[in-house]
Amino acid sequence: MSGAEKRREQRRRASGTVRIRFGNPRPQEVAGDLVDVSESGFRMAHAFPSLEAGQVVEFSHLEARGRARVMWNRIVEQRVETGFFVVS
Repeated sequence: MSGAEKRREQRRRASGTVRIRFGNPRPQEVAGDLVDVSESGFRMAHAFPSLEAGQVVEFSHLEARGRARVMWNRIVEQRVETGFFVVS
């Protein structure tokens, strides 16, 4: 069942810039491209491979802003894709 759909929410394609901020005591900011959004999360493509599952970041994009938890990362054709779950 590796190809079975496990998503609980409808996702729709989206575009625009996403900015995430994290880190203490050394704050960092990463910019990337919004790929898709759902009611409770979003996916972005970027070039920063060091995000970790479980990490909480502040985010902003054209459709929302707040805090989100990193759920997963994967490398796709020389870029990183990260899925986020919005926590507030």
